[in-house]
Amino acid sequence: MYKIIYMMADFEPWWQFEGWESHIVSEEVFDTKEQFEVAIKETLNVFRNNYDHEESREGKYFAFWSEDEKTYCEACDDELQIFHGIIVQQLEYNQ
Repeated sequence: MYKIIYMMADFEPWWQFEGWESHIVSEEVFDTKEQFEVAIKETLNVFRNNYDHEESREGKYFAFWSEDEKTYCEACDDELQIFHGIIVQQLEYNQ
């Protein structure tokens, strides 16, 4: 099984800071590699068309952002970049 996780936060998805799961917007699970490959290709194309910047790590973490999408952080008295993260996971069957 395969999973595609979409998260939105003020950090890139590969950091997975404590509590990162609270930033998950959606999850999709696929039973076959073929279904997954079609879905991840479509997902990445949508994000590439919607955001100006992209960076990836390890072939399973993808971050997308545009310079004009920021949020104000009161604790740090600064604006933080918003990142749209895609995380790819391969799940193991427990039989």
